[in-house]
Amino acid sequence: MSDRIPTDLRALVAIDLGAESCRVSLLRWLDGKPHIQLVHRCPNHAEERATGLHWNLQHILYELDLGLRECAGIAKEGIRSIAVDGWAVDYVRLDEQGHAVAEPFCYRDERTVAAEPALHAVLPAERMRELTGIQLLRINTAYQQYSDLPAFKVRRWLQLPEYILHRLGGLAVAERTNATHCQMVGLDGEWSSEIFAALGQPVELAPELVSPGTDVGKLSGPLTELAAFSNTRLIAPCCHDTASAIAAVPDSGDDWAYISSGTWSLVGTLLNEPINTAEARAENFTNLGGADDTICFHKNVNGMWLVRQCLETWAEQGVELNIADLVKAAAALPVPPYLLEVDEPDLLLPGHMPERINAQLSRRGLPLLDTTPACAAEMASFLFHSLAARYAEVLAKVASITGKKLRKLYIMGGGSQNQLLNELTARATGLEVIRAGTECSTLGNFAVQLATLEATQGARPSAAWASVLNQAL
Repeated sequence: MSDRIPTDLRALVAIDLGAESCRVSLLRWLDGKPHIQLVHRCPNHAEERATGLHWNLQHILYELDLGLRECAGIAKEGIRSIAVDGWAVDYVRLDEQGHAVAEPFCYRDERTVAAEPALHAVLPAERMRELTGIQLLRINTAYQQYSDLPAFKVRRWLQLPEYILHRLGGLAVAERTNATHCQMVGLDGEWSSEIFAALGQPVELAPELVSPGTDVGKLSGPLTELAAFSNTRLIAPCCHDTASAIAAVPDSGDDWAYISSGTWSLVGTLLNEPINTAEARAENFTNLGGADDTICFHKNVNGMWLVRQCLETWAEQGVELNIADLVKAAAALPVPPYLLEVDEPDLLLPGHMPERINAQLSRRGLPLLDTTPACAAEMASFLFHSLAARYAEVLAKVASITGKKLRKLYIMGGGSQNQLLNELTARATGLEVIRAGTECSTLGNFAVQLATLEATQGARPSAAWASVLNQAL
């Protein structure tokens, strides 16, 4: 497979929607070898408005259009397909013509703080977990929709990546790896009528569920005036970016785990069947859809969000710092005498992160940290050691619950660039740490596209194409 090239040498486009940046990348075949180029990147962030914390959808759409036009200018051979992945749980409310009726909420909006217990008063948490096999997180779509209940009695919706595909001309669908994050899909892989009843909305409003790699139609609209887009297909890859990233791991063995390290750290392993045992439920592990009919069995751990929120607080105080410098400075410091409980709910909220950290330490009767920018390296060291220790705890549970003998740990995403955290994680877990790279979601997006376009067969066809594409990194 390593020497395989596709039958059609037109280019492919991968759109990656990120909570901090959105990217448009191009895969071309030059001299028979894959070449991946980041064509366009734009910053992205949630904005606080009178109605809550929202994403600027028009900004995202404008920037994606620019990126697609740049791709058309580069790929004179034409563009064969476009696929979109992104973060999960957030969605766009639609009118009857399929247009957005409002800016989508950001999952960190605090309206779900009250919605989570309110929904569980109708449908107990234990029953929801039993139905879905999904970890209970207040950011999940079900809680967001319950907080927006009046509007959703009459509105359809699409998750963000599927909305982008729909706007480009594709069918209105829900790709399974992304849909499983909604906490509205049962373990049978279908929308749960019991959960929809608890939400007070008809299951008929839900978009059609499709598997990763589904061709959802042909590109239409103004972009088709460009020669490169004259006959371009739209593909729903693993629309959840983590599932796309995991699809990029070119390992066919059963002895590896993964950490998708970014704003969140998703810590787990790949399975063929879901595990929803009492222990898995007690530890709040999730069973999410993956490429090639696999299950991403993992747990959300608070990630680089902690550090970035500290950086934002210090920037507001007039001191601009960067993570690379902090990592270097933190590496020279001794091991901290105690650690942070990184998954405390208060640490998931935005703003005043150094003070939130000290508030926890105070509650635990531990010495407070200096939260001034002058001691940023000490704070960073404290956070990196705390994250590594938490990763080790979670991976020990993964091994216990799945029965796997883990030997390797693939770390992917932006956080994989943090060599200090990688070393601390290797030390804490005892596993061989392999840095999989920062753009794995892009690579996995392309791999799923190719598996579909080339009708590739086998146990893990996307992983086979991932092995080919790794040549491009």
